[in-house]
Amino acid sequence: MIDLITMATAKDEADRGASVALLPVGSFEQHGDYLPLATDTIVACVIAQELARTYSVMVLPPITISCSHEHAAWRGTVSISARTLHHVITDVADSLAASGIDRLVMVSGHGGNYVLAKVAQVLNQDR
Repeated sequence: MIDLITMATAKDEADRGASVALLPVGSFEQHGDYLPLATDTIVACVIAQELARTYSVMVLPPITISCSHEHAAWRGTVSISARTLHHVITDVADSLAASGIDRLVMVSGHGGNYVLAKVAQVLNQDR
């Protein structure tokens, strides 16, 4: 089974001393008859974990529900608004900054999260 959520402790993170956090951003939507609804989240988590093997970064738990309105007709798909996703990621970035981690990398597994480019632009402008 793939570990999608970090098991790191506060001591682990203090010892790591990362200045960069990775935030996997997936979705919960249809992917045909045989792939799980969480496929995009799994992909984003695996990419983040692989990056963490090479770089000293903090890997955050994934955002599992995002902007999947284009899949709304299929049973099982769950979405949030772009506005909500923007606010969640901004709040995560603010929380990280308060604890001394000043850089956030979003690892997107879902192509429909167009708002992520805007979030990155706003966060880069503000910081």
